[in-house]
Amino acid sequence: MQTPLLDKVRTPAELKKLDKAQLPQLAAELRAETIDAVSVTGGHFGAGLGVVELTVALHYVFDTPKDKVIWDVGHQAYPHKILTGRRDAIRSIRKGGGLSGFTKRSESEFDPFGAAHSSTSISAALGMAVARDLTGEKNNVIAVIGDGAMTAGMAYEALNNAGALKSRLIVILNDNAMSIAPPVGALDKHLRGLAAGSKEASLFANLGMEYIGPVDGHDVAGLVKLFEELRDKDHGPVLIHAITEKGHGYAPAEKSADKGHARGKFDVVTGAEIKGKPGAPTYTAVFARALIVEAEHDPRIVAITAAMPGGTGVDAFEKRFPHRSFDVGIAEQHGVTFAAGLAAEGIKPFCAIYSTFLQRGYDQLVHDVALQNLPVRFAIDRAGLVGADGATHAGSFDLAYLCCLPNMVVMAPSDEAELMNMVATAATYDEGPSAIRFPRGEGVGVALPNRGQVLAIGKGRIVRDGMDAAILSLGTRLQPALAAAETLAGEGLSITVADARFAKPLDTDLIRRLVRSHDLLVMVEEGAAGGFGAQVLTFLANEGLLRPGLEIRSLHLPDQFQDHDDPARQYEAAGLSACAIAQTLRDHLIQAKAGAAE
Repeated sequence: MQTPLLDKVRTPAELKKLDKAQLPQLAAELRAETIDAVSVTGGHFGAGLGVVELTVALHYVFDTPKDKVIWDVGHQAYPHKILTGRRDAIRSIRKGGGLSGFTKRSESEFDPFGAAHSSTSISAALGMAVARDLTGEKNNVIAVIGDGAMTAGMAYEALNNAGALKSRLIVILNDNAMSIAPPVGALDKHLRGLAAGSKEASLFANLGMEYIGPVDGHDVAGLVKLFEELRDKDHGPVLIHAITEKGHGYAPAEKSADKGHARGKFDVVTGAEIKGKPGAPTYTAVFARALIVEAEHDPRIVAITAAMPGGTGVDAFEKRFPHRSFDVGIAEQHGVTFAAGLAAEGIKPFCAIYSTFLQRGYDQLVHDVALQNLPVRFAIDRAGLVGADGATHAGSFDLAYLCCLPNMVVMAPSDEAELMNMVATAATYDEGPSAIRFPRGEGVGVALPNRGQVLAIGKGRIVRDGMDAAILSLGTRLQPALAAAETLAGEGLSITVADARFAKPLDTDLIRRLVRSHDLLVMVEEGAAGGFGAQVLTFLANEGLLRPGLEIRSLHLPDQFQDHDDPARQYEAAGLSACAIAQTLRDHLIQAKAGAAE
């Protein structure tokens, strides 16, 4: 039996002590360790399995961390983390206090650039290469970018700049013909042609890059030889076209539709996920159901996603309406303006994009949608905190960046039935752009209607009457708000709870009623400062409703990037749990009663 090599290789320096003939064994052990670790923790591992040999070869040849390796997105980086001193902590990945699921500068000197959104690696690497040239250093800079990430315009902006600057740079295109979903667009056709040995000039060569490939991304000996040649050669910008297989070396991943992109905890032998007890349907699934129902009644409704059909529910819509579903690739900017063009011609586009990714298309949202008052409907999934994916994927800022825009209607459902109502509302609202923000994960388990009801724009509702104070909640923090009110009722305090439904336009009649009948108003939202609470405060100030004796509290996400953790612990830390909401009201009301007694 061969002696395990991975036990001897904790750092790249120890890796370099191995003979080249030992590298295939190390790669096999590294792949097995990655599979075993993710089976325990859950996480992204299909892309990582595809770059095991590439990871070994890079760290074997190049002098990391002096030589910079930038992993695009970070999904590919689990094997990299194991080889760079983090093996002992790999089973803490994506857990509170543990390793990040992505590359992170503060986590290791071997992570020179943090990456969790795609297509940033070439730009960052080019910046580092130019900085090296300006300071007279001699190190190598390598960007590893997946073919899915090459569908984003930012990658081509960087290639165009690199081809002109001619700085010494290595870009490795990890071509596995698969991002999260099957590849889309003309680029994939071009890559398939190059992989098949087409003699046509590559797009990359035409952009000024030296094109090398295609090469076998699973041939560790061949990769080492190529990297050694480049390491010791004076060259400008080079692109290596490496053909890999996502999920390589693990049969259950190789056979799955997404090639093992991401999994919860799973059985290593079968690859089957270990699921808990069935719960309520997810908000994503409810959105898909509601959109399909509306589309059955209106042939003008279409769905758009940016390389996330499964994550947004558009895959279910596509099965029902294949010709009314559009995956634009990892190209949120294009997706938003594409939707604007559809809306300008009378189509009803629902643009389904995660909150954190919609940030990438913000100028298009402002200039191409809101400014022209076009009725694009935004379905903003993963609003609020997202647990294991942490700060890079948290939907913290959409309320702030949407509510400041003229013409926008912004909705947030408090449960799954309300989400169905809001999809129905957006489907009928043609006066301008609208957005529905909803969280990741399961709903609260309410009964769902066959079809949502159209809501009056800008109208909220009272869900619990009280006398001592009022909570005005936006979105799914309504459930903790109601729990807080129930707790305080047991202490003799009577709390009104209102569901705002709309962050914009505000229900001004409801707000007036709350501040006129209560001396304490607490706003609660799953967003950063500057969002819903700021809108309410601005209204109160401008309308002269801030009277003596009226106290206002705004509970929102803290002014910091919160690390990955269990969502319940994240909201507790943010002061937005039921206990925290109850304590905010309790502290004020007890203090107010004590003051009155004096």
